[in-house]
Amino acid sequence: MEKKGDKPHINVDYFEDLTGDIRPSGKKTVEEIGSRIKSLRESKGLSLDDLSKMTGFEVDLLSGIENQEIQPQLGTVIKLSKALDSALSRIISGVGSGMYSVTRKNERKQVARSTSAKGKKKLYSYQSLAPEVKGRHMEALIVTLEENPENEMSVHEGEEFIFVIDGIVSLKIGEESFDLEPGDSVYYLSTTPHLISAKTGIANILAVVYEG
Repeated sequence: MEKKGDKPHINVDYFEDLTGDIRPSGKKTVEEIGSRIKSLRESKGLSLDDLSKMTGFEVDLLSGIENQEIQPQLGTVIKLSKALDSALSRIISGVGSGMYSVTRKNERKQVARSTSAKGKKKLYSYQSLAPEVKGRHMEALIVTLEENPENEMSVHEGEEFIFVIDGIVSLKIGEESFDLEPGDSVYYLSTTPHLISAKTGIANILAVVYEG
């Protein structure tokens, strides 16, 4: 519990050296993700209806993603990458070409922001920390979480590790709920229904996603 006089957890300026400036994503980035998904789908000769049957996502949702009206959440992108036989990294940050990646704080690649299924509520935005590594199976991200009043649970293949940098993170995993404070972490199989968001305001986390 926070004691009187302590610095509040939600203080982005205090953690600036750790998180840097997470700028709002530009329209170009959103278009890249939607266009990559569309390009992969069309290259396989699949219709939106075909992809809907393969993933369980509504055609309207898929169309909204491809038309940049909805910014997909990571769990959604992972399901789509599996259905399209593509690496998660190829969709969210492009194909890398190096054997390693050293990423300076001011060189982080702004990837995207993610919204609720209807595209009306921004849930989080994220930056890639290692976009240059070719054939990688993990995605390391700095994520700025916002509140998620719609309580949309996510289920997909893979594993996730979350480390809280600042703010209070609300985690629901299966039937259990936790409040995570700065310095707390969690590792879970993504096949377990889960929901992670800022409890109030915003929170910044380090997320490492292994797509399996």
